[in-house]
Amino acid sequence: MSITGNIAKVEERIQKACDLSGRKRDEIILMGVSKFMPLNAVEEAFRAGIEYFGESRVQEGMEKFDSFKKEHPQVSLHMIGSLQRNKAKQASLFFDCIQSADRWQLIEELAKHVPARNKPLEILLELHTGEETKNGFSSLDELYKAAQLTLEKTGLKPAGLMTMAPFTDDTEEIRASFRQLVKAQSELRRRFPVKENWNCLSMGMSNDFETAIEEGSTMLRIGSLIFKD
Repeated sequence: MSITGNIAKVEERIQKACDLSGRKRDEIILMGVSKFMPLNAVEEAFRAGIEYFGESRVQEGMEKFDSFKKEHPQVSLHMIGSLQRNKAKQASLFFDCIQSADRWQLIEELAKHVPARNKPLEILLELHTGEETKNGFSSLDELYKAAQLTLEKTGLKPAGLMTMAPFTDDTEEIRASFRQLVKAQSELRRRFPVKENWNCLSMGMSNDFETAIEEGSTMLRIGSLIFKD
């Protein structure tokens, strides 16, 4: 099966999940998680309609997408892996969005470098809801403080939230993880009422994206189902 064929199969499953949950397909962005994939795989995914890509390593993302982004300015490149502070400058100047904003110190560091950008750097605040790596803010209070900090920093644009559900076959445990993120979004909208700041809910991967759609995801991070042989 080609990457193009894989994407078509994923799209069928997304549409079915949307139909079952009463959602519209255009409410959800399909991101291709292209980490460790060669450029020709990215090119095929792009030709098949993928315009959002996720990378977990700064250097790999820069090397892979440098020319590609210039040729295709509509492409949006997101950092989805844990980001070290010593890589924050490079990431802030090259990526379109940092999805893994998981601590105040990183937000502060990113803010130092965004004045050199020609447009704001989008930020998703990562909430820890049960994934094994334990990345993300560990409580809602910490998340709200991070939201306030992000809003105060010129050049950073809060765009929403991200989480990784636990890797398990227990659908209810996964569902509970996603519901935590939806709850956090509702509270952020109440506390900081500019709604568009919190529109994105990046949740759902290859093993759980249909449940994520049912629970309100607006961005799916799909890697293996797209790029597998």
